[in-house]
Amino acid sequence: MTDAAALPGQPRGGVLSGPATARATCVLAPNASPMTLDGTNTWIVAEPDSARAVVIDPGPLDEGHLAAVVDTADRAGLRVALTLLTHGHADHAEGAVRFAELTGTKVRALDPALRLGDEGLAAGDVISVGGLELRVVPTPGHTADSLCFHLPADDAVLTGDTILGRGTTMVAHPDGRLGDYLDSLRRLRSLTVDDGVSTVLPGHGPVLEDAQGAVEFYLAHRATRLAQVETAVENGHRTAADVVAHVYADVDRTLWPAAELSVRAQLEYLKEHGLIT
Repeated sequence: MTDAAALPGQPRGGVLSGPATARATCVLAPNASPMTLDGTNTWIVAEPDSARAVVIDPGPLDEGHLAAVVDTADRAGLRVALTLLTHGHADHAEGAVRFAELTGTKVRALDPALRLGDEGLAAGDVISVGGLELRVVPTPGHTADSLCFHLPADDAVLTGDTILGRGTTMVAHPDGRLGDYLDSLRRLRSLTVDDGVSTVLPGHGPVLEDAQGAVEFYLAHRATRLAQVETAVENGHRTAADVVAHVYADVDRTLWPAAELSVRAQLEYLKEHGLIT
């Protein structure tokens, strides 16, 4: 997912799996790669002293990982009552159907194709399970169906791939759109300014303990990359592949295919705003 090695928002060091806040515990999936960083963070979220939990992003279809999520909940005295998805990419959602079988839960997502049950997710929805409150925040851009979940009691937001714990995410063109993504980052910034959100619980990488710093980093990074892409086009680099080779020369080549998706989204944005032809 990442196209930069910078570390926004004061990443928390140490073990990735385990309790992250009073209400959120991470179970790290064993699917590490250049695209998924250390692996997918599956989140178990529950109110203290409650017997019911919500699981966000069961992760890949890996029986060992899904069993580990169930076991982690069981050892905490929790029954998984609901499964939520931040978006439909396989490293977050492929295991959802099997996980629903293991736990007897429904799956709620923005995309109807990913749901198990009649209920989806939409802007303004408040999910209440065992006294826990999660607020749905639409954050399209990485993908059209991307969502974040605001956890007010912990001053935290679960961001899926919209903000990562290390580096920056891609805009998965054509489904993802840069204009939408920038709007989503501004929406998250308003959570940090107006709603006191201080902690990012990402879909990959470590917890970030300066949510506003992370958002500002992402906005600045996007502005820098957009200016670099515009300049590259003005200098004759007309194709997405040429722009990637020029602008992302310092990035691991294994990430260039992802970078090319982001560049395509940036080129589309620049054309829509009349900045290139």
